[in-house]
Amino acid sequence: MTAEEPKALVYTVHEAGCLLGLTKNNAYLAAKRGDIPTIKIGRLIKVPKAALHAMIDAGAAVK
Repeated sequence: MTAEEPKALVYTVHEAGCLLGLTKNNAYLAAKRGDIPTIKIGRLIKVPKAALHAMIDAGAAVK
């Protein structure tokens, strides 16, 4: 029997950008502007999955 790997709670900025249809450079620019929710862990910048999906859901609800 194998143990199931835990699912990541965060995306990289590049992964989040891909989900939003952004290039890697534009994803990092959007993160720097605060358009993509991020957290810093040391020198790493990560995008919490829950925050990103909530942002997307809130945007979809506006229309």
